[in-house]
Amino acid sequence: MNQFGGNWTQAKMEIVVDYAKAYLVIMNKQNWVKTLYFDGFAGSGLIGDAEKEESIRGTALRILDINEPKPFDIYYFVEKDEKNKNALEKRINAQYFGKNAHVVRADCNKKLADMADFLKKNKKYRALAFIDPYGMTVNWDSIEKLKGLGIDFWILVPTGVGVNRLLIRNIENIPKGWLGKLEKFLGLSKEEILAHFYSSKTVNTLFGDETLTNKEESAINKIGELYRQRLKTVFNFVSESFVMRNSTNSIMYHFMMATNNETALKLANDVIKPKYRL
Repeated sequence: MNQFGGNWTQAKMEIVVDYAKAYLVIMNKQNWVKTLYFDGFAGSGLIGDAEKEESIRGTALRILDINEPKPFDIYYFVEKDEKNKNALEKRINAQYFGKNAHVVRADCNKKLADMADFLKKNKKYRALAFIDPYGMTVNWDSIEKLKGLGIDFWILVPTGVGVNRLLIRNIENIPKGWLGKLEKFLGLSKEEILAHFYSSKTVNTLFGDETLTNKEESAINKIGELYRQRLKTVFNFVSESFVMRNSTNSIMYHFMMATNNETALKLANDVIKPKYRL
């Protein structure tokens, strides 16, 4: 069972499910279209709420519950953890017999590439993808493979709990491995990353001029906006971000959707906006 992350976990699931329902209404009017739902980190199907000592149904099962105006033609659930994969598969087999659902144990990066190949070969298919990763595990080159395809791509970006933690204040102390992780996640060079998040100034000291390099203020919001701009190099449109905060009001994630369809963009923003009242 996956762990519950607070009110924003519920909001995130509601955003995806509400969007999926509206998405299927639109797709149902296009008789030639086949629909694919892709979940890159599907979990076990249940999420534990430690405060209430109970579990709630996760996004995968909630998506499978949608039958009106139509279900998806294919469901593809990816889960790297074997125990979670088996638990989700068991629940689907028991509760959703007859639905074209597949559960695979694999790395999301590999399956994003496979989905891109599938969509290129099967022009009738349109995909709705939900990427809720464990940390910074989705590489930028995996997302680039989706360029020009018929896919609406929701992704949870670990701006506060991931990227910002690697961008430590003293630039000289950032481990090489951390910079490598940032490069893979953002698809930018070390020089581009450092130029975006650090600024230098020269100050006069007792021993002459000294150059100081400091991390930019409001780095987390800058990370969220940078990722939106990076997505715009792959997709035509990117939604507003749903900003997720913890109990101390610190930003943890930015949740956003990228698409090549302007109607989908409006739909995503309409679904996101009510959640800001939480």
